[in-house]
Amino acid sequence: MAKKDYYETLGVDKNASEADIKSAFRKKAKKYHPDVNKDPGAADKFKEIGEAYSVLGDEAKRKQYDQFGSAAFDNNAGGGFGGGFSGGFSGFDFDDLDLGSIFEQFMGGGFTSRNKGSKRKTKGEDFLVKIDLTFEEAIFGTEKSFNISIEEECSDCHGEGGHNPETCSHCGGRGRVITEQRTILGVIQTETTCPYCKGAGQQFKNICSTCRGKGKLKKNKDIKFRVPSGVEDGDQMRLAGKGSAGTNGGPNGDIYINFKVKDHVIFKRDGKDIYLVVPLTITEATLGCTKEIPTIYGNEKFVFKAGTQNNENIKIRGKGIESEKNRSTGDMYLITNIIIPTKLDRKQKSLLKDLDATNLTNESAFKNFNKYL
Repeated sequence: MAKKDYYETLGVDKNASEADIKSAFRKKAKKYHPDVNKDPGAADKFKEIGEAYSVLGDEAKRKQYDQFGSAAFDNNAGGGFGGGFSGGFSGFDFDDLDLGSIFEQFMGGGFTSRNKGSKRKTKGEDFLVKIDLTFEEAIFGTEKSFNISIEEECSDCHGEGGHNPETCSHCGGRGRVITEQRTILGVIQTETTCPYCKGAGQQFKNICSTCRGKGKLKKNKDIKFRVPSGVEDGDQMRLAGKGSAGTNGGPNGDIYINFKVKDHVIFKRDGKDIYLVVPLTITEATLGCTKEIPTIYGNEKFVFKAGTQNNENIKIRGKGIESEKNRSTGDMYLITNIIIPTKLDRKQKSLLKDLDATNLTNESAFKNFNKYL
């Protein structure tokens, strides 16, 4: 069979866009439709145009054509264009007709596709569940549960939907039926899923009374699971196979869990590290002190050296979060916040004045500052 140049048939180049191809098809179809064009050979030309558009108008088929040429479609590309054209469309207003849209509608039904609608295995439905966690539950891990309504395989018919199967008399076991429809483009053959056996190719003499032929039953289930340590806000966890039952022996769906972690009153978190702002008085910072501080593991004593400055970042190694996700332990950081008193009694004011009279300005920072005054 001679090779066919579908681009030439529609009058477009190989780089034509989808819109260009549709527009060209519409114009050509109007020009050569047998009810409009009475020239000999117009009907054959019209069928060639339809065949070209059935390939170039479909992205997947167009790629096959570009790679293998028209030989890839010799048996089915124009199968829907068999048969002649009859009257009945005389006087039709082709200026208002969107031939491209009508053609695509028929393509949606499949052009003489020979794919059998066999009992294909289909994965069950997935679910998304949102779980709230406290700060402590997230960093240490915990046990959680939730209730969900999912479809489970019917135990009476084992998901088949019935008993005593027999070949479907409507499709002969193919699972597909072919219908013909006369349109302005000619006789279109479409192959669709058999509506009687739903593509299975067989029917049951006895429909399962438990699931009423669905093969599944809706059930409420309590799902328990363990939250690993180190979970962060926005993390997602997958419970494989805990979703709805699959179809025709397909795998169960999954349940995905999104975590929402509440903030802590004093602790701040950055990944597996913990931050704590520690308030210090002027004397504690100046003279140094031993201060009891809270950690996520309990209270501990920590020594602040004399001359501690405001907003220092002091690292305590290994006091962060033990994360199962990262298989490592973070650190804790103490951020110093020296509190300046706003109300002083007479004695306190007197002491500060006496202190101010001493030589407190020998620090290099003051020297560098004062030399510019």
